[in-house]
Amino acid sequence: MTAFLFRLGRLSHAHPWRVLAAWFVIILAVAGAGFGFGGKLSEGFTIPGTESQTALDRLDAVFPQAAGASAQAVMVAPAGSRVDQGDPKRAITDTIDAIEKIDGIETVSSPFSEYAVNAVSADHRAAIVSIQFSGGEGSVTKATLADLQKTASIGKDAGMQVAFTGQVFQNTAFGPSITEVFGLAFAAVVLIVTFGSLLAAGMPLISAIIGVLLSVAGLMFAANFTDVASASLTLALMLGLAVGIDYGLFVISRYREQLALDVPIEDALPKAVATAGTAVVFAGTTVIIALVGLLIVQIPFLSVMGVGAAFAVFLAVCGSTTLLPAVLALAGNRLVPKAGSRVRTRALAAAEGRPRTVGARWGALIEKVPALFLVVVVAILGVLAIPAASMQLSLPTNGTEAPGSGPRVAYDLTTKYFGEGRNGPLVLLIDVTQNNDFINDLDRVRDRIAALPDVKAVGKPTPNATLDTAIMQVIPASGPTSDKTIALVNRIRDLSASLDRQYDMPISVTGSTAVQIDISTRLGNALIPFVLVVVGLSVVLLMAVFRSLVVPLKAAVGFLLSLAASIGATVAVFQWGWGASLLHVEPGPLLSFLPILGVAILFGLSMDYEVFIVSGMRETWAHTGDYRQAVRRGFAGGVRVVTAAALIMIFVFASFIPEGSGTIKPIAFTLAVGILFDAFLIRMTLVPAVMFLFRRAAWYLPRWLDRLLPTVDIEGEGIVKHTEDVAWADGERRWALSSTDLVPPAPFETAPLSVHAERGTTTAISVPALARRGVVATLTGHLEPAAGRVQVAGAVAPTGARELRLVAAPVIDDGSAADATPAALVGERLRFAPRRRRSGSVRSWLQVLPEAVVRERPLGELPPEERLAVLALAAAAGGAVAVVVDAGDLGPEALDRLGALLDLVADGERTAVVVTSPPDRAATRLGAAPTRREVSA
Repeated sequence: MTAFLFRLGRLSHAHPWRVLAAWFVIILAVAGAGFGFGGKLSEGFTIPGTESQTALDRLDAVFPQAAGASAQAVMVAPAGSRVDQGDPKRAITDTIDAIEKIDGIETVSSPFSEYAVNAVSADHRAAIVSIQFSGGEGSVTKATLADLQKTASIGKDAGMQVAFTGQVFQNTAFGPSITEVFGLAFAAVVLIVTFGSLLAAGMPLISAIIGVLLSVAGLMFAANFTDVASASLTLALMLGLAVGIDYGLFVISRYREQLALDVPIEDALPKAVATAGTAVVFAGTTVIIALVGLLIVQIPFLSVMGVGAAFAVFLAVCGSTTLLPAVLALAGNRLVPKAGSRVRTRALAAAEGRPRTVGARWGALIEKVPALFLVVVVAILGVLAIPAASMQLSLPTNGTEAPGSGPRVAYDLTTKYFGEGRNGPLVLLIDVTQNNDFINDLDRVRDRIAALPDVKAVGKPTPNATLDTAIMQVIPASGPTSDKTIALVNRIRDLSASLDRQYDMPISVTGSTAVQIDISTRLGNALIPFVLVVVGLSVVLLMAVFRSLVVPLKAAVGFLLSLAASIGATVAVFQWGWGASLLHVEPGPLLSFLPILGVAILFGLSMDYEVFIVSGMRETWAHTGDYRQAVRRGFAGGVRVVTAAALIMIFVFASFIPEGSGTIKPIAFTLAVGILFDAFLIRMTLVPAVMFLFRRAAWYLPRWLDRLLPTVDIEGEGIVKHTEDVAWADGERRWALSSTDLVPPAPFETAPLSVHAERGTTTAISVPALARRGVVATLTGHLEPAAGRVQVAGAVAPTGARELRLVAAPVIDDGSAADATPAALVGERLRFAPRRRRSGSVRSWLQVLPEAVVRERPLGELPPEERLAVLALAAAAGGAVAVVVDAGDLGPEALDRLGALLDLVADGERTAVVVTSPPDRAATRLGAAPTRREVSA
């Protein structure tokens, strides 16, 4: 990964305008599709497979006139008047007549109908008019809603108060408010303080804004094919801004550190992209995995939210590793820290191992009494987590809408005149196909349901036209989010089994309230398994990265502590109402999907900070073996950037709280306080305390586990080694192939090989027979050497083995091409050669060797040395600069013949290296060209 990002950084530096042009095309395409052809947003929450959703789907089939979108008009008569008399009644009747004439309206139910349930208040001051649309929520047009709302004037002219409610009236408009602008402004201030440069501060903001623009546009276009809630767009905007700014901060910080150490721009930019970019890719991938992991919960709206947010994070990673480096390249020397500046002073001090920052002093304080800091952090977070034990979960209702909005006014009026339960009626779907006396039995079922606790009213059963299904409305006495209503739903479901046995009528409970209860139950059941998967993933991943048991376990426990504390704080504010008025919050149950969404996002972000803090410790530990020095230098080096990143995230998330929607407010609050706790209490206090307490044991990993785990380089050690290898290769340019102290891996070990093969020559090396093929594979980049380096035409191994394999080819006579002719073999290699290396024709290549060798007969009929020569020729035709030949067990005369033929193949810029086994006699001279025997072992 580091080598790839290093090349990507070089590309951005060499061709910045091309990179920007590619981004410009992407922006035009995605933004045009999203904002020009975007679909309609939805506020519906569905969950396949539950009883309530299955019943709703069946309702659509057997009761289509009752399955479309619905709305209610709450009409309140003036004081001293009744809705069933005089002007108020005429106004209600006229309103119903007007609504029935609107296109897109299926039916309108009068509150005075015999089928109406609790539609006229006990004091006769208020009435509810039920409205059924022709299609689902997505098919209701703005024109239909506008015409519907105009009918309110009829009641208002009669002195009545009129308010409409229903999901079709929920505000799905999406757009940033002034508070988000304040969040961005604060982020800009933090960046300016961190970088000391307006130019450097503006770059992460631009990159992040472009990323969220694309993510929002992509989600809007996706709304054409799936349900996308406005909360999904806001979450993508919020998370994309936060991580986009943070990731840009990491890259620019590392870039300016390189410039402060007087590293040339053409080297500093690739190194910054390779080192900080690797950490960004790892951190972003962690967040993306956690968010995409929401798919396993199998709840569509939550899956869309997770995938949409993951897309925003992906774009933030892409912007930080491609778009941002291109802009940095165009900035040139303007970002080089001035002599005597704080950036240059800090960089020089860190390079000399004597950091003098606030972070270094804080780390020194923790080092004195680490156990005390550990206990204090655990105690603080433990106390903050206490409210989480009383957490109540529910989906948003009209009661959580902004005060003064139409749905909220209607909800409050309904609660005042009809009781809160009227806002969440239950619908019973009854299958009557097996009952021959269903009319009477439906009345008996109605009486049984009405006798249950917390039932305020039960409507008259209504059969459909085909007399196979009936529906019945049940009005609870308690509100949609009340525990009593949840208990009532469970009682009805428990009772339905005995009613089915008694009357042969299966009963299903549905309606928006039942759907909300089922979703909350599903999410609650999925939370623990999801947390275990996420925490288990973090332990394994961090174990592979840091080669330690303590580091991942400490990271996982710290994450759980910060998660519990953040949810506890959210319960205290949003459920208990502590300080709710300051944040414009309506106290009530938390969002059902908030805990699981918080786990996904906070897990990824907390792992970001873990990586940026501990990676410096790991790097110092690997180089020095001094645990104290590792914690001191690593912590001091990462704490400043992590502090800036955390502050940016906190204020970006917090900016969505005051004016955010009812759905996004608690999510933003949970993330803001979660980052606050995790960054400052866990990563910057608990982490160094634990590392100091465990001392050398903090870096212990059993050998058997070390062998099983893959190696993940996020500290950028690989690119440092690659840079050194490239510098070494630059000094070896006179050789077509060269190696220094090269040792093949087990079981092919030999004495260290130092080979220097000139262009246009054939060189022989002699190694033990058992190591011969291992040497061939190592020299051509197919095996990673146990030690040493090798280069061919500037391509190096082990860090650039992929490039080396393009210019070096092993030649082994394994019999696989025995049936091919020389012409066919060379022609095949020419066809598949890299375009930039493709040259000549089959005929011209065959003319290199004597006609006697390449005459048209299968390779299997040629002598061994001629077969090897043809294979080497084919490799050269495929673009190889060096061919490394396994000479096998050829005798002296065959070796002489092979050498002469390879001299012809190696003519010009190419070279041939023949690997032989040590003969009993002196090493054989191969052909007429100058050769040397490099190693005899």
